[in-house]
Amino acid sequence: MSKYQVQAAAFVLVSFMLGCNEFIVVGIISDIAQSLRVSVATVGYLVTVFAIVYAVSTPLVTVLTNRFNRYHTFMVLMVIFLLGNTLTGFATTFPMMVAARMITAVVAGTIESLSIAICSVIAPRNKRAVLISWLAAGFSIASVIGVPIGTAISTHWGWQDAFHVISVLSLVVCVILGLLVPRDLPQSASGIKSQLILLTDRRIYLGAALILFTAAASYAYYTYVRPLITDTLGFITTSLNWLLMVIGIVSIISNRLSGTLAEHHGLRQLPKFYVLDIILLLLFPLAMQSAWLGYGLLLILTLVVLIGGSPIQVHFLDVAEDSYPQAVALASALNAIFFNIGISLGSATASGVLQAAGLTSLGWGAAVFAAISLGLAVLLNRANGQSQGVTAK
Repeated sequence: MSKYQVQAAAFVLVSFMLGCNEFIVVGIISDIAQSLRVSVATVGYLVTVFAIVYAVSTPLVTVLTNRFNRYHTFMVLMVIFLLGNTLTGFATTFPMMVAARMITAVVAGTIESLSIAICSVIAPRNKRAVLISWLAAGFSIASVIGVPIGTAISTHWGWQDAFHVISVLSLVVCVILGLLVPRDLPQSASGIKSQLILLTDRRIYLGAALILFTAAASYAYYTYVRPLITDTLGFITTSLNWLLMVIGIVSIISNRLSGTLAEHHGLRQLPKFYVLDIILLLLFPLAMQSAWLGYGLLLILTLVVLIGGSPIQVHFLDVAEDSYPQAVALASALNAIFFNIGISLGSATASGVLQAAGLTSLGWGAAVFAAISLGLAVLLNRANGQSQGVTAK
């Protein structure tokens, strides 16, 4: 195995660790609610709070640390993440749980953006899209392995132990990356203003909005995937881990397809996927009346809803490298920033719809977000076409 392959595997492991920490709440939401004596809908807001803090802190931390040595910055953030996750495992009240989740959210986004920025340096140009898709796949692997195992640990011993396992994994990852991450990474000494100019580019803010509403469409129903599977579709709790694992496997397939799209002008293909999203989400209430039909719909949605992730991430990097080289690190963070704003919007919408109309109606809010995403995808492709026309002249 070459040095690059070992480095790539290590960064996928980082994505796996971050994915376990962020998404495990979805799998153990009912156990946390019972333990902390709050409602399931209240625990659902943990997803919202995490996403808001993640979205607000990531650009600030990324821009402010841009002038420091990237190796040292990366390792310090990893240690802070380890401490925050450990505190989560020892939380005994809901406010303590919220505070601990906020600590990890503050640094998780910048860890992800630095991972992407570092990988864009160490990866050969023709392998960058594939590696970025594998970083995204790390989150899906977390849902395949980490979330079901975390759910099983929570069911048999306690949800706190699930976070303790993540802490052990985080410690191992810190040691591995301390040895593997290059210490002489290129960095920028650019000021904050010169980096933020990236956000004024139409190709960037349309892409950011597209990421936001795509994530909102997904989390407008996925936030409550466990109650959907057990309460609405009627599957027994003992089969939950297997059902979540299959969803995770489909998510990995989706990420690989996303990487393939990124290598073949994927942005042009996205509108057709959003049309399919809208149709599936409008069928959501009807499909939820049948156990296997509803679960099949969840699998298809998992395959197509987030398939634009890698094409949009590569788009951000291409625009930055071509027009704003001083802001590549910020461009690397945009996907994570706006994805988590979208998670916040989607999960808050899901909580509201749940309280007002019940689980079977979650698809309606998601369909609205998918329709907005369709419009944004069309506008982004037009903006890219106009930019290429100007460049050609």
